[in-house]
Amino acid sequence: MSTPARLTPIPSPTIAPSAARDFDFLMGPWRIRNTRLVRRLAGCHDWEVFDATGTARPLPGGIGNFDDFTPLAWKPGYVGMALRVFNPMTQRWSIYWLDNLTGGLDPANGLLLPPVVGGFQGGVGLFEGEELFEGRPVRVRFEWSQMHTGAPRWQQAFSDDGGATWEVNWVMEFARPV
Repeated sequence: MSTPARLTPIPSPTIAPSAARDFDFLMGPWRIRNTRLVRRLAGCHDWEVFDATGTARPLPGGIGNFDDFTPLAWKPGYVGMALRVFNPMTQRWSIYWLDNLTGGLDPANGLLLPPVVGGFQGGVGLFEGEELFEGRPVRVRFEWSQMHTGAPRWQQAFSDDGGATWEVNWVMEFARPV
């Protein structure tokens, strides 16, 4: 009779409490003031401003969170959702954007579109990725700031030159409902 093979335990990933809880500031309901560039990567300087509501909620087991985004008048019927998933091995976040226009899915294969990936450092969250915009590849950057103020700010920027220059094209300013 042979002796049973000895199993080596796989260590559990160490989750830095601060990293896994980076988005705790966002939990709950919000009023969101949006300032959005009318045309992106086109030399446009015209901005539209509109309000939206949203509520952020945790996912089970501390694996991330999600929020809904409902504009009050902009694009009637539009609904969006951010899905944020935390990777305890890399200590980084992947953020996916889903909406009722595209589902957030690649039409060629039905998979989720690529996320922006990153984390928080020095009181700012930076997340970058690649996407197609009007059929051409661009870098996209999400930046979170002012989390400690109770009125966080998010902005999105695109780069069509590999990150040498960035055009901010959407800003969201969050406030708690009164």
